[in-house]
Amino acid sequence: MTIEQLKELGADTEQGLARCGNNEAFYLRLVGMALEPKTFEELESKINENKLTEAFEAAHALKGVLSNLSLTPIYEPVYEITELLRNRQETDYSELLEKIMEERKRFADL
Repeated sequence: MTIEQLKELGADTEQGLARCGNNEAFYLRLVGMALEPKTFEELESKINENKLTEAFEAAHALKGVLSNLSLTPIYEPVYEITELLRNRQETDYSELLEKIMEERKRFADL
C-alpha cells in the first residue's frame, strides 16, 4: 500500500498525513490497522442481530478512525449509517453495509 494508491482510491492523504505528523510510515500503518475486518464485521453482525446500540458504537468508532485518516470513500457511508444508528432508526441498512464492505475491500486489497 502506498500513498499514491490511496489517493487513486479517493483518500485525502494530505489531510491524513498531516494528522499523523507527516510520518508516512505511521500513516500507512494506521490505515492498515483501520482496514482490519474485525470492526466492520462487528458492525454488520450487530445490525443483522438488530442490536442497534452496539451497532452505533461500532459505526461511531469506525467513523472517527476513518475521518482521522481521511479515507473518504469508506468514511462517507460509515457517516451515513452512524447517523441513522444514532437515532436507532429501524430501516434496511443492507445497501449502506454493502457499500462500506465494498469500499473496505477496495482499500484492503492494496
